[in-house]
Amino acid sequence: MSSPAPVRCAIYTRKSTEEGLDQGFNTLDAQHEACAAYIASQKHEGWRLVKDRFDDGGFSGGNTDRPALQRLLAEVDAGRIGMIVVYKIDRLTRSLADFARLVERLEAKGCSFVSVTQAFNTSTSMGRLTLNVLLSFAQFEREVAGERIRDKIAASKRRGLWMGGTLPLGYDRHPDAREQVLVVNPLEAEQVQRLFNLYEETGCLTALTDQAKALGMCTKARRNRMDEEVGQRPFGRGQLYYLLTNPVYIGRVRHRGMDHPDRHPPIIGAKQWQRVQERAGRMRGQETAEGSASSPLIGKLTDEAGDRLTPTQTTKGSRRYRYYVSNRLISGPPDPTAWRLPAATLETGIATGIRAHFARLLHEHRLLAEPDLLRHGSAEEQLTAKIFDASGKSEAEARLLGLIEEGRVATDRLTLHLSSGAVAALCGLEPHDLCPDALSLTLAVSLCRRGVGAKVVIGEFARQPDPKLAGALIRAHRWLGALRQGADLGRLAHDSGISAGCLRGHLQLAFLAPEIQSAILDGTQPEHLTLHSLTRPEMPPEWDQQYRRTGISPA
Repeated sequence: MSSPAPVRCAIYTRKSTEEGLDQGFNTLDAQHEACAAYIASQKHEGWRLVKDRFDDGGFSGGNTDRPALQRLLAEVDAGRIGMIVVYKIDRLTRSLADFARLVERLEAKGCSFVSVTQAFNTSTSMGRLTLNVLLSFAQFEREVAGERIRDKIAASKRRGLWMGGTLPLGYDRHPDAREQVLVVNPLEAEQVQRLFNLYEETGCLTALTDQAKALGMCTKARRNRMDEEVGQRPFGRGQLYYLLTNPVYIGRVRHRGMDHPDRHPPIIGAKQWQRVQERAGRMRGQETAEGSASSPLIGKLTDEAGDRLTPTQTTKGSRRYRYYVSNRLISGPPDPTAWRLPAATLETGIATGIRAHFARLLHEHRLLAEPDLLRHGSAEEQLTAKIFDASGKSEAEARLLGLIEEGRVATDRLTLHLSSGAVAALCGLEPHDLCPDALSLTLAVSLCRRGVGAKVVIGEFARQPDPKLAGALIRAHRWLGALRQGADLGRLAHDSGISAGCLRGHLQLAFLAPEIQSAILDGTQPEHLTLHSLTRPEMPPEWDQQYRRTGISPA
């Protein structure tokens, strides 16, 4: 009689809290011992226990983000585990959705699992039904327990008790752990008061952020769950907005959109608090209304790091400038990899690219999944009426940008995915009628950093002279002509409102090779050529070296 094929068995144990894990024999050991005994009883079936232990202490079963479980699944994926043994099925997961994904993953690798205290066979329909019923009750138990905890927290906050969480700047926990109330930290309270005063003086979050950084103000120092020191970083704009609108500073606590009186002393007076809220509310309302109305790409674009591009705006005099900014620039310190892109240029370039994309599809008869001349002609008429022949440019742009579902911006390309429902509705079709190629496009993009911002060139549609660089070249020739006629350089600089050194640097533009100057005036120069790079002392006077340095070929 042949011996059965060996089955490599792994034991998985879990406990939701860390309580009692420091004991010599804890609940994880008890689970492991019971599972090991069960594996030993199946020795005649070829079961063999692997040496590695997979224990998760202090991790909830509500998700699969657990280190030992992830190690175990990696072993399964590598084909080194054929059976997972658990004390109870809820040790593996309490989520029915997670369980379904785990079963699919295990079956793909030929791995099974067994519960020591709950006998069932997942190879039969009745066994799978039993398992699903057990998991449904486990998930129900977890959700009910969560509701009880949330209700207790809500009731405690209504009574003015501090229920834990991240401590706000200006407060510490009470020395007596039984007292669920915050106490004022005098040094931090002074900083909070100063931030409120500065905001009343400036009325601008950006200016407040800059002033706080210049004064060395930082976020609250604290220790995380891993007992690591965190915090003590310069404030971001979003952090300051949250601080200024946090009712904890007037002795109240917020829970689920409602403010309740708390037992801790306030730091900010009621009148000052009201003034700050009115100003912050006006700014927030303006930004929300204007942002949603004038930022059609909001929530649709990400950068190469996967960070959302958020619409922002600034004003200079009576003019308003809009940008799409990597979110980490708003909520964190400066980041050279993040983007600050001019909104109007980006929106126009993308809209033009989408229009050209549809023009190619219609010309090549690639709009429909199954070519149908009659329906294709109708779709073409719809597109022409609503996109190409739109009466207003802004209306046409809005229609085109509204088709975007998501997009990713990189330094050399912009990848867009269009909504099948929106495109189909625009063409008078059903989503399944569309060819998959119609819903994706990639636009050639050149993003050139200009200080804190960037210049955007999308395909062939945005090639135009850089006004700043072209204007500087024209002024350089005008200054050179004046100097040749005997003008004084110092007087010329004074009349132009710049320093003599700056004027000397800009004069170099007039001595650039003819092809380089022509490229600047035509807007065809390489994107790395900026006013700053062309006026640096390192720019050689010899034309052949200038050609090599700029990448522009002589005629």
